[in-house]
Amino acid sequence: MSTTTESEIPLRQRIAENPQPALIWAALGVVIVGVELGAILQVLGSVLGVFVNLLPGDPGAAFVTSLQGSFDAIPTLISRDVFPNQGYWNGSGYEGTFLGLSPAVAWFVRFVIVYAYAVIVMGWLWNGYNRFRRHYRRVDWTPRDDVVDRFSRHSWGKFGLAITVFFVVMAVFAPTIGPTTMEQNIMQPYSYEINYWNEDTQSVDTLLVGEANLDSSSRGAGDTNVGIMEYDAFGRFHPAGTSTNGKDLFTQLVFGARVSLTIAVLSMGIAGIIGLALAMITAYYKGLADLAIVLTSDSIQALPVIMVLILMLVIFQDTWIRELYDGAILIVIIFSLVYWPFIWRSIRGPAFQVAEQDWINAAKSFGQKPSKVMSKHMAPYVFSYMLIYASLSLGGIIISVAGLSYLGLGIAPPTPEWGRLIADGQQYVASPSWHISLVPGIFITVVVTGLNAFGDGIRDAIDPQADTGGETETAAAGGGGA
Repeated sequence: MSTTTESEIPLRQRIAENPQPALIWAALGVVIVGVELGAILQVLGSVLGVFVNLLPGDPGAAFVTSLQGSFDAIPTLISRDVFPNQGYWNGSGYEGTFLGLSPAVAWFVRFVIVYAYAVIVMGWLWNGYNRFRRHYRRVDWTPRDDVVDRFSRHSWGKFGLAITVFFVVMAVFAPTIGPTTMEQNIMQPYSYEINYWNEDTQSVDTLLVGEANLDSSSRGAGDTNVGIMEYDAFGRFHPAGTSTNGKDLFTQLVFGARVSLTIAVLSMGIAGIIGLALAMITAYYKGLADLAIVLTSDSIQALPVIMVLILMLVIFQDTWIRELYDGAILIVIIFSLVYWPFIWRSIRGPAFQVAEQDWINAAKSFGQKPSKVMSKHMAPYVFSYMLIYASLSLGGIIISVAGLSYLGLGIAPPTPEWGRLIADGQQYVASPSWHISLVPGIFITVVVTGLNAFGDGIRDAIDPQADTGGETETAAAGGGGA
């Protein structure tokens, strides 16, 4: 008669035997997620709309539009409606702003609440991990504990994590963080009106947003500049000033962060999948399979990346794929095809090393299919190395996207992008409108530095021998034996 040890008890049964910690954590999650359910569903609706728009003939477009309208109607705690900042002065006080505060203070309150909510979510996730370790994990210690402990002592990595979280929250909550909306201030400024206090007539007047933008542009000295933390002539607050066309610069920055993050994550995700799959194939079959991929990889890596990007964008300049989301889809495809050799080359060594282990030979001797051996027994041990190199490459993609947009080959207007903002304000660097180029440049520098620092922290936590030239690093660099 066999007995079941504690380590063999399924997780569901362990939770059933001690449900209180899990129920408390789940209840907290319902409250935390519930207050932002409308925003979460709106994001899901937007993602669904993206996929529908990629299909020929837009099948189901009417249904998706109706679904998005339903999601928009769901109340959300942290929203522009609850904490409005786009009000106006009526001669004696502010109307339309949160608690009658000035637009600057009302916007700042919403900004702080968004990041406070992000901290609460991270604390909830960390609490869930600790509850799992304390109450439900099968063993008292796993190698993951050492990874977490090493990262917690990595100051540079924690700095990178803080910057990365700041960047991700900015991208995810862009519609809420921006002092104005993308549709009103950037996409369709002549479809919206604003109320403002007219000093000459001492009354509240109405004006189209597009006309207000023309009178609020930053193009040098005097009245043609709205700088950092300033109001324009119509009482609108601009945390980062305005751009050359009078549109709010901070709104363009936060939506530009969303564009950059989406391109970087999708590109590295696709490149990582391709690189991991090819690493499994080369490590399992070796021989001609490895030789063919080596030749293909070396051919791609021998080409200057930026030149390949420019060439491909010029070739597809007038094609339908270039028009998809202002060129974002084409850029993702090109980056994926260019970067997979770097990922594959980085994890080829660990893949060969894992392929020579005894448990892989045992799995083969038991007749398991190659696909199962690669996905179940090999890939999990190589995935961490792929995560390291992918995280270290995110910053490079963001810089490349900004560089392409700076040259006029990246994301097409009116979709905001950091590199194009730098190009627009370049001629005003030595004028009072220096903020147009400097602020996006600072954003790029800080974000890329933070992503690289975060990647360094992940690398040192997962592979502590990386800086000492240990066996693991040697295998990763050397490529293993064929």
